[in-house]
Amino acid sequence: MTPSSTHLVLIPSYNPGARLLPTVEEALRHWQPVWVVIDGSTDDSARTLDALGAREPHLRIIHRRRNGGKGAAVLTGVEAALAAGFTHVLVMDSDGQHPVTHVAPFMDASQRAPAALVLGLPVFGPEVPLERLHGRKLSVGLVHFETFSDTLIGDPLFGFRVYPAEPLRRALAQTRAARGFDFDPEIAVRMVWAGVPTLNIPAPCRYLSKADGGVSHFHYLRDNVKMVWLHTRLITQLLLWRWIAVRRLNKRPAP
Repeated sequence: MTPSSTHLVLIPSYNPGARLLPTVEEALRHWQPVWVVIDGSTDDSARTLDALGAREPHLRIIHRRRNGGKGAAVLTGVEAALAAGFTHVLVMDSDGQHPVTHVAPFMDASQRAPAALVLGLPVFGPEVPLERLHGRKLSVGLVHFETFSDTLIGDPLFGFRVYPAEPLRRALAQTRAARGFDFDPEIAVRMVWAGVPTLNIPAPCRYLSKADGGVSHFHYLRDNVKMVWLHTRLITQLLLWRWIAVRRLNKRPAP
């Protein structure tokens, strides 16, 4: 496999347990380079990468001293990627939930449409918790309203995506939020508002049980409050001054 000089896999990681090492090993089999941002993990999962990192030149491990959330870890990674000359990052979870077999097709789609944000459209299996499946419908509906479109962002919560790195960095610089669980929906909306075109591509999504090593850091009260505040801010901005520009987005040709 010839390592890419433009596109890398970026894996933000916080206390994923035993799933981190096999996820990274699988990613390296499908794409190179792979960068992992350890976001202040305290579960010793990062140590499992030491031997792999010592023998794998296409793996880079970046350590953050304190946990800042997914968005903060992605920002650390994308700034480092830009400094190294990369133009795009495919962000995927460290716990095995995202489909490693779809890395190459997503990268290919990004290379064919480099200006686009390539969004995964999740295809769930029968193991998905029904409360999570139905609960995300509200976020989907709100984001469709915030973009005046039901096609620009198919699913705002699925984090398997290829980002153009510089537009992602700019979008994160424009807000102090989008650093935790709110990262995926907010950054997608803000990039669309900034005029970044989108592609939505179906991809399977697994929900792993605890017995299979699944780890969830979702806090029901805290993170739902954060999501309410997120959409309150976005809708307020939309109604006060963004609505004219957002209406124009729907008149653009597809990338």
